[in-house]
Amino acid sequence: MQDKMPKPHISQDSRQPSPGVGEQGRASAFERSLTEGSVAKNLVRFSMPFLLSNLLQSIYNVADMLIVSQLNGSDSISGVNLGGQITMFVTNLVVGLATGGTVLVAQYLGAKRQEDIKHTIGTLFTVMLLMAIVLTGGMLILGGSVLHLIQTPPEAFSEAKAYLDICMLGTIFIFGYNVISAVLRGLGDSKTPLVFVAIACGVNIGLDLLFIGVFNMRAAGAAWATIIAQAISMIFSIVFLARKGFVFDFKPKSFRIVPSKLKLLFTIGIPTSIQNSVVGLSFLVMAAIVNGFGVDASAAAGIVGKVNGFAILPAIAMSISVASMAGQNIGAGRNDRALKTMYTGIGIVMAISVVIFAIMQIFPEAVIRIFDQEEAVIAYGVPYLRAISYDYLVVPIVFCLNGLITGAGHTLYVALNSILSALAFRMPLAYLLGTVLGLGMAGVGYAVPLGSLCGLAMAGAFIMLGKWKHSTVI
Repeated sequence: MQDKMPKPHISQDSRQPSPGVGEQGRASAFERSLTEGSVAKNLVRFSMPFLLSNLLQSIYNVADMLIVSQLNGSDSISGVNLGGQITMFVTNLVVGLATGGTVLVAQYLGAKRQEDIKHTIGTLFTVMLLMAIVLTGGMLILGGSVLHLIQTPPEAFSEAKAYLDICMLGTIFIFGYNVISAVLRGLGDSKTPLVFVAIACGVNIGLDLLFIGVFNMRAAGAAWATIIAQAISMIFSIVFLARKGFVFDFKPKSFRIVPSKLKLLFTIGIPTSIQNSVVGLSFLVMAAIVNGFGVDASAAAGIVGKVNGFAILPAIAMSISVASMAGQNIGAGRNDRALKTMYTGIGIVMAISVVIFAIMQIFPEAVIRIFDQEEAVIAYGVPYLRAISYDYLVVPIVFCLNGLITGAGHTLYVALNSILSALAFRMPLAYLLGTVLGLGMAGVGYAVPLGSLCGLAMAGAFIMLGKWKHSTVI
């Protein structure tokens, strides 16, 4: 396989658009302008497929936990949870570059700079391929040490290690899907990624039932189901895009690094990568605190983590939709429309999040029982879910504010904001409230919305001062 791997090479940047390339360019089948028409209609039309994509992705992530919880014990649940958290932490190291790709492609599309779009995509794909190879090797060596570092319960260690190692083998597929989806979002296309993730979801659930239910492969079966599903989805997406005349043809000669685009991707993407990694680290620290309460607490945290992943999906979808739509409008010089996009996004997503918050407050036990009937797990999970659900009233606003700031290319500020919220508030408060003050799982949970309040204050100040109006790209 390695002799077929494309060899990256360096090309010179061309900042001038090719003659005749524009609305009829090779990427036109996937391009959609978000700079005209009703802001609300465009935002809903763009965000809904992305929300459904995230929902499906979460369903097949939750399928691992749900099927394992029904057929195995707390040790397997904890193993899937902890192995999954570390996998997500590693993924977030480079997914920030995908965000950089979304911003660059969106602003270049708004400014009608087609050649810049092509160079950005080629550079992004090449760098992601190289980083996937490096991170896979590194984590296969260091995975066990990381699990020891976060105090993985002894009963769950072998399950977590198996899940982590297998998922790391599929890093290239996870990265591939994220990069392709990020580029399409920048082009204004949120529908095509929905098809790709629907394929992954169906395959993953089917393989979960086979590997865990029939072959009793426990956490390892869940991991194999995940990476096989991601591989099939990524291969299908590449074939589909290539046949539809996508701007990037996926041929070995097209994997090239353009220095100026690499610099911009790093300038915009690395802050987001650092931000995601630190935020992920803060949740790993919280997991380590919870692990100190025992394997039942660890299993409860894993269940609540999956539920939380569902609950914040509307906010995540709207944040990225705001970033994509605002990016195009900023590229087109329409800052007023970009600001309106943010306010509209807040209104839409808050209406959804308030309902989710009410459900988690009123029916927390019923929600947890979907995954596990053990009374000890439920006893730990109920106060944790009730506490963390207050974040659903804060995080939608924070995400939409950050969406506008990201769309303008100011990812460094967003990163600093998130890092401060995690390091100065979320992690210390989790330890203080959960362990020192003896509030247990509820104390750890309350640290999450309190950290988000810090982020809300900083993002709000940046927008009120008008700093976002100065794009870092165009």
